[in-house]
Amino acid sequence: MFGYQGGESADVVARKKGYLKDAQKRWGFLTTFDLSSIVNPVQLETMIKIRMNIPTAQAHNDVESWMKGKQF
Repeated sequence: MFGYQGGESADVVARKKGYLKDAQKRWGFLTTFDLSSIVNPVQLETMIKIRMNIPTAQAHNDVESWMKGKQF
């Protein structure tokens, strides 16, 4: 999701870096390593759920809301 897969254009890399920084602003406890290892929204939801000790539905809604308009 946030990681680089090689062969991606400079625009894609820049967009992913921007999303990574945006996610860190939204959830300050997420490290660059955390985010670079996340490959799908479910993994992001799970990490947020565990670290914030919130219900799954709330983590899902938070991530879904944050992802609106973003192209991964």
